Amino acid sequence: MNPVIGLDVSKGESQIQAFLDKGKPYRKSFSIKHDIKGLGNLLEFLHEVEKSANNQPTVVLESTGHYHYPVIQFLEEQKYVYIIVNPLISHRAKSSSLRKVKTDAVDAYHLCELFYKEELEPYKKRGVQLLNLRNLTRQQESIAEISAKTKIQLHSLLDQVFPEYRGVFESLYSRVSLLTLLAFPTSETVLSASERELSEKISSLCKSRSDLWAKERAKKLKEAALRNPFQNNLYQSNIFNLEMLVNLVLQYQEHLSKIATEINALSKGIEEYHILQSIPGIGEKIAATIISEIGEIDRFNNAKKLVAFAGVDPSVYSSGKFTASVNRITKRGSNRLRHALYMAVQSGIRDSRKKKTTDEIIARNKRLREFYDKKREEGKPFRVAVIACVNKLLHWIYALLKSRSTFQDIA
Repeated sequence: MNPVIGLDVSKGESQIQAFLDKGKPYRKSFSIKHDIKGLGNLLEFLHEVEKSANNQPTVVLESTGHYHYPVIQFLEEQKYVYIIVNPLISHRAKSSSLRKVKTDAVDAYHLCELFYKEELEPYKKRGVQLLNLRNLTRQQESIAEISAKTKIQLHSLLDQVFPEYRGVFESLYSRVSLLTLLAFPTSETVLSASERELSEKISSLCKSRSDLWAKERAKKLKEAALRNPFQNNLYQSNIFNLEMLVNLVLQYQEHLSKIATEINALSKGIEEYHILQSIPGIGEKIAATIISEIGEIDRFNNAKKLVAFAGVDPSVYSSGKFTASVNRITKRGSNRLRHALYMAVQSGIRDSRKKKTTDEIIARNKRLREFYDKKREEGKPFRVAVIACVNKLLHWIYALLKSRSTFQDIA
């Protein structure tokens, strides 16, 4: 017999249905909680099915964000083979019936039927190291997005309190600039202090710079305070919110710095990370994101599967005598991987610098730039040409990771 157990996973619990073989459901479905007791009941049921079928059952479940993680970890600890099904595939199976029924019990039943209909492959789990890297890069991206939104809020509020402050420092969001703004958030606080006091405060906040640089910043800050249209701030709430947003931006910067340090330390021991950086246009951050999202390259039998995983394979539509001539990419894969590859292509095809001896402009990635120019000469729009480059880049990445070799660019 070929037993299977279907798990319809939801938040904190799962619905279970078992088949001893094709067309032979075993017992009625039941639910378990994702706690010690519930997972213990699942183990007892797995042993029961194994005893009845004289064969270890395969567990089939649908990918449900992070809700299935407790079950996955439990199955790995108990050495059970499991299959994680793409929701698109399972939805197609559920929709095959003429009757429109949607319950957890029915969904678990359909997952079992899907096991016998489709050639599903056991889940190829990733190594702990790459999973740690993926968690870190995703958290880095999440905090960076929140930080960017907070900076926009700070920028808007600064326009209502001290708009002339911009320009005092080279970067508004540098640490010394934000700490100075925290100490002197209004024209009143700046003008009430002497230029010497301002200079000493700035010098104490940025000890890597000279005293002359601090004096120049203090002078600029005084001039900005005199030009500021808000000499008297009527709304104390704006000043309170400004200080709060400055503190938030500083905290986000500190968190991002710690995550970057952790990513660099973890990435150094990953061979694939260094291989990817040999491709011109791929730096440390993009390399870490790409390799963490791809995982082990052995998960993919060929480059086309990797392209599909990234969601940059063209969709196909044909019905009767009609065949669509404009086919967009599927975008059904990892959007984080897709974005990282897009940024890598943008960086690779960009002009790098001029050679000292001639006026010739060279690209960071000459081979990729030549491919891009070829597509543009064929009349392809910019985005279409870039996506074609992403596809090409993925084929290179697949070949390099498979062969464990570095990228050799044309001189």
